[in-house]
Amino acid sequence: MQEAEVLNLGYLNLKKTSINFFSKFIHENKPLIIVLSILMVLLILLIPKIFLRNNIYYISKDINGLYSQYISLKEEKRFLEQQLETKEYENQITDSLLLNDLKLLPQNK
Repeated sequence: MQEAEVLNLGYLNLKKTSINFFSKFIHENKPLIIVLSILMVLLILLIPKIFLRNNIYYISKDINGLYSQYISLKEEKRFLEQQLETKEYENQITDSLLLNDLKLLPQNK
């Protein structure tokens, strides 16, 4: 039992010593602790803001890339529509010429 009491007293002495050390450390370094506390609060407040700004930046880059693709696809569509219209016109002319040629041929009965 005496060994347990000695261990218990040693633990209590260690606990009192560590509490005294920390209270002395806090008392002597109060300005440092205040500055570190302010820095921690600022970091906690600013990290989400930085994260959101980065996400907004990358999303806007993606949007700009998609918009430029959209513009180029619109131009390509316009170009293809012009080509289609040209081909349709050529087809109408060719069909009308073929029909006229067929009408001019003598009909065998």
